[in-house]
Amino acid sequence: MRFSHRVLKSSTAIAAIVAMSPTAVSAQDAEANADADNMAFEEIVVLGTPGGAGVRKQDASFAITTMNADTIGLAGAKSTAELFTLVPGVWAESSGGIAGANIDVRGLPGGGDAPFVTMSLNGAPIYGTEMLSFFEQSSIFRVDETIQSAEALRGGPNSVFSNGEPGVTLNFNLKKGGPETEGRVKYTTSDYNLQRVDAVLSGQIDDGLYYMVGGYIRSSHGVRDAEFNSEKGNQFTVHLTKEFDNGEISAFTRVTDDHGQWYLPMALFTGNDLGEFSQLGNNTRFRTLQVHGNGETEQFDFADGRGWDGSISGLKIDFDLGDGWRVRNNTSYTKGAADTYGLVPDGSPVQVSALASGSATTLGGVDLAGSEYVQNYGHWVVQKDLESFTNDLSLNKMVGDHDVTFGYYKATWSSDDFWTIGNFTPLHNVANGDFLDAGTACSDLSDAGSGSGCWAYGLDSAGDATADALYIADSWQITPELRFDFGLRHEWFEIDYTLDSGPGFPDGTRDLATTLNDKEWAYTAAVNYDFSDDLGVFARYSDGYLMPHFDDVRENNLNVNGVKQLEGGVKFSSDHVGLFATVFYNKNDSFSSVVGSTVGAVAFKTRSVGVEFEGHYTYDAFNLSFLGTLQDAEITESTTATDIGNQVLRQPKWQARISPSYDFEIGDMTATLYGAVQLVGKRFGDNGNSVELAGYEKIDAGVMVRTSSNLFFQVHADNLTDSHGITEGDPRNPAAPNGRPILGRSFKFSIGYDF
Repeated sequence: MRFSHRVLKSSTAIAAIVAMSPTAVSAQDAEANADADNMAFEEIVVLGTPGGAGVRKQDASFAITTMNADTIGLAGAKSTAELFTLVPGVWAESSGGIAGANIDVRGLPGGGDAPFVTMSLNGAPIYGTEMLSFFEQSSIFRVDETIQSAEALRGGPNSVFSNGEPGVTLNFNLKKGGPETEGRVKYTTSDYNLQRVDAVLSGQIDDGLYYMVGGYIRSSHGVRDAEFNSEKGNQFTVHLTKEFDNGEISAFTRVTDDHGQWYLPMALFTGNDLGEFSQLGNNTRFRTLQVHGNGETEQFDFADGRGWDGSISGLKIDFDLGDGWRVRNNTSYTKGAADTYGLVPDGSPVQVSALASGSATTLGGVDLAGSEYVQNYGHWVVQKDLESFTNDLSLNKMVGDHDVTFGYYKATWSSDDFWTIGNFTPLHNVANGDFLDAGTACSDLSDAGSGSGCWAYGLDSAGDATADALYIADSWQITPELRFDFGLRHEWFEIDYTLDSGPGFPDGTRDLATTLNDKEWAYTAAVNYDFSDDLGVFARYSDGYLMPHFDDVRENNLNVNGVKQLEGGVKFSSDHVGLFATVFYNKNDSFSSVVGSTVGAVAFKTRSVGVEFEGHYTYDAFNLSFLGTLQDAEITESTTATDIGNQVLRQPKWQARISPSYDFEIGDMTATLYGAVQLVGKRFGDNGNSVELAGYEKIDAGVMVRTSSNLFFQVHADNLTDSHGITEGDPRNPAAPNGRPILGRSFKFSIGYDF
């Protein structure tokens, strides 16, 4: 009943937005819109195909979501991770800011970061492994006007091709130059003082040689104002393409220096504005911490937040060798710093009157009343220098009705880390609150019942890894309607890791130096049947794996995590309706999670069953897109016996997104009025299911206006009703009444020019 009420209320709000639209467009324009919508089902997707060969979306025997540049632009996402709200089967907690999201897929276990998520650019992974502590791949990728399209593949052939991702891969395709010179410039501002300029230009250098260049520069205080420009950065991308009679070579490099405040769980009952609160401010921006056992100290600027200062480059080769042979090679190289500077809570807030002294004074000399709240916060520093090289070489041959591919995947990657985390000290729990003076310590709040651990931990570590994999795939067109797809992969894997850990800083003692070797098989098989050009079905079984990463070695979690998945899907498209629906069942057989502090390591197995669907309905000038996920993800075995039978932490049993839009004319201008409702069911913040996170809804709306002179304007309202949906509790202390809400209501305005 609660679900029905929420849907009704949200649908009514969107209907009201659409009802404000003036006169509809002409019948010819409406027909063109319908044709454009049906083009989504004619799109060529490269994910899930050997070597990125490409297949028509309607013909794919796997579950994949596609997004063009317009779809991405109208989504108004504040981070790359937030684009996952456009992908069924995926749960993305993007409330941490522009970097540092938690992303889960199809009920596979997580608990933090994104253990089953790969990001790729032009079909090549941007890093060798899915995640590390304080690093998930969306943290080092920024969406801008240089992106042509994106595609997200869940499960299926992911296990065999490229880096063998058994969860979800989100691939971004860069714009390419062509014979005509084209470009865009755009300025964006907001009610939180965003200043951003985007530009992109493409064209021809010589016959068959094309270029695309573009990027952005931006700064803002952020929705959660830290009293300084807490979000700032720039990015520049170059993409060159050379076409030949029998193939193509393309190369790109993308240089980014972009950072934003890391938004963390906050006290939920102390009266602070959950949509805009930031504990970090000018008073707490700088902190001097010991960095080595010899007493050396360093001052850190926590305005740097989380982000990426580095580059991602790639080279792609695709040639027809004749006689049915084709060779493809896709290379990526990533190098830079993905650092984290965060102000992290430790335990509950307590009132000043609860302290043994009964009083507290800020470092700035303000005496606090007994009813005011104070809370322990720690300045966490994680400096992470990353490097990654991947190469995917494949040779393809048509043999009668068989499309056969042989491939070799090679990857090397590294992470050199310095940490000093914990470092807790009491702060005045108000927006941008000050330190307390030396008269009040972390332990005083702990004695008053905050539950604080008052701990500190640091390390120096260096990890290097290599992976070599051979794969073979066959797509056998048995009849014009029936196709059988098969893929097999064998991977050899090695990690070398050394560690110096200590109290709040590395102490100069080698604690670990080890080498881990392993190997594993993966395979996938699918049957695809087309009843007509518009209706098809598929069934697929996949057996994949997730190799350990550097943090697993540090925590002695050395098992290869096996993931088995069974899927069945229906694909339908017509002039007015399109629908993709996929039923899935998966089992994970060895996952370990460590989130720190009072939460220890837990090894467990899970199974998940569910259905994900996406589609659209188009009639005249009206379009309605929708997606949803229903799933039941359960812990089947665990080292904590009381967790068995519980719901997998943090993922909802259901979620949905409804996105209507309406096109109309205003004089010689055309406009699109659009909206979106995101609906999320309840979740649990821990495997014990003791911390319930209530369901919530989020409503966005906007209008895009285009003039006959190629000017365009966009107004976008994010979280229009100022919902305070909680995406997670306190992962380091589930008993603490802390949580991380979504960002509060905000507005953006853009003006641009296309030429």
